[in-house]
Parts: sequence; C-alpha cells; structure tokens
Amino acid sequence: MSFCRQLWLFAILAIFFTTNASAQQNTTGLAEKVRRMDILVLNLEEIRRLSKAVKGIREQISSFRNAFQSDIEKEEKALRVANQELAKKRTILSLKAFAKERREFEQRVLAVQKLVQKRKRQLDKSRIRAMHAVEKHMNGIVSDIATKRQALLVLRRTDTVLVARDLDITAVVLKRLNKELVKVSVERPSD
Repeated sequence: MSFCRQLWLFAILAIFFTTNASAQQNTTGLAEKVRRMDILVLNLEEIRRLSKAVKGIREQISSFRNAFQSDIEKEEKALRVANQELAKKRTILSLKAFAKERREFEQRVLAVQKLVQKRKRQLDKSRIRAMHAVEKHMNGIVSDIATKRQALLVLRRTDTVLVARDLDITAVVLKRLNKELVKVSVERPSD
C-alpha cells in the first residue's frame, strides 16, 4: 500500500475513532471534520502533459533522438553494404578466410547494437535529470500551496475516485510552474 494511501486510511480511521457515539450517528459532523482536514489533490499527469518545461524537455529529447537516429541509420547502411560485399566474397574466398570476415562483420553488427543501447540509456538519463528538476520545482510549489492552505495531506488524482473541485490544486500549480519554470535545459547525451 503506498504511503499516501496509508496516510489517507489513517486520517479516516482517526476521524472515526475520535468521534463519540452521538457524533457517529450525525453524518454532517463527520463531513465537517473531513472538510476541516483540508486535503488537496494534484493531477500529476495533467501537469506533465501541459507544463511548458516538460514540453520543452520532450522537444529537446526528440531532437537528440533524431540526431542519434541519423547516425545509426548511417551505420546500418554501412552494415548493409558490408553484408552485400561479404555475400559476394563467399564464392571467392576460402572457408577459413570467409569465416574470418564473417566474424569481423558480426563484431561490427554487435558494436552498432551496443551503440544503440548506450545512446538510449544516455537519452533516458538526460530525460530523467531534466524531469527531476521540474518535479523538484513543482514539489516546492505544492508545498507552498499546502502550507498556505494549511493542508494536512496532498493526494495524487490517480489515488482518488471523486474530488470536490476546490480541493484540486492542479490548475494553480500548473499556472505557477509555467510562470516560474518556462524551460529546463536537457544535458546533451555524450558518447
């Protein structure tokens, strides 16, 4: 069970156990206590989808990916040409010489595959670092809003079923995030 869910369950149980017998029969008293808890809700997926900084990160990563893809396509083209040349040499070379050239070709293929994997890892690392910067800034905004509203708990929207609109702080967080953090530079993956 996630920490947020455990905290939510604890809060609900605390409300039930702290009410006396007459208050348990009065549902309006319980509803009032829940309102006073001041729980806030945040839709992280919406923020990740609409944030200017996150859009910029996606564009930068896409640009890096396209550049890498161009390099990989050149390597793949060279491998296709080498494979065709190797196929032509099959009838000309001795079995031993052909086997040697085949091993060299396979090593080149393996090297290109390793390069592709390495570049994917580098792109992922760069994306994760940039997203961490966005989330760190967003967490500061959420903390500030929660403090000002004296909220005891901030839940993710995915962890809730039904939420009153006044508890949802997504629009406020997104507006501040877009104002305060317009762009995050993504570290260019290196070889």
